[in-house]
Amino acid sequence: MPATPALDSLRETLPADLKDLRLNLSSVFAGEHLTTEQALGVGIAAARFDRCPQLAAALEADLTAACPESAAAVLSDAIAAAGLMGMNTVYYRFRHMIGKESYSSRPARLRMTRIAQPATDKATFELMSLACAAQAGCEACIQNHEGSLVKLGVSEDACHDAVRIAAVVRGAIVGL
Repeated sequence: MPATPALDSLRETLPADLKDLRLNLSSVFAGEHLTTEQALGVGIAAARFDRCPQLAAALEADLTAACPESAAAVLSDAIAAAGLMGMNTVYYRFRHMIGKESYSSRPARLRMTRIAQPATDKATFELMSLACAAQAGCEACIQNHEGSLVKLGVSEDACHDAVRIAAVVRGAIVGL
């Protein structure tokens, strides 16, 4: 597990009633099935997706310290994934929930080429997108990104870790 001093400082501000979240924040980034860049990138995307600059800044500082050579690319993809998933989860959740063929047959006409051209790699960007989709509860997006990851050879364990990070980030944001 990478050193996460900024996250550790923020984690300690959570009240004693949230001891479980404090412990989860210290363990979920351990990277059992994710690289350090992937784990911290997923956390940053999730924090930005849920609009928590305080948590995003702590994770960004720890990413920069742990991975100075790749931090800029990871941060760039985390920002892009959070923003694009903010758009996509609204649009595709609407299409899924309305359940009308008349909407499903219409082209989205929403630009999202960054998904195909990440600064890091396709798997890392998809992991970030999966985390945001899980936070939004968009079934279509969750299935699409998990399917893309499996096709890329990413294990279900890695997908599970990304969603665990998103869940703990959401809990921490509520606690903060």
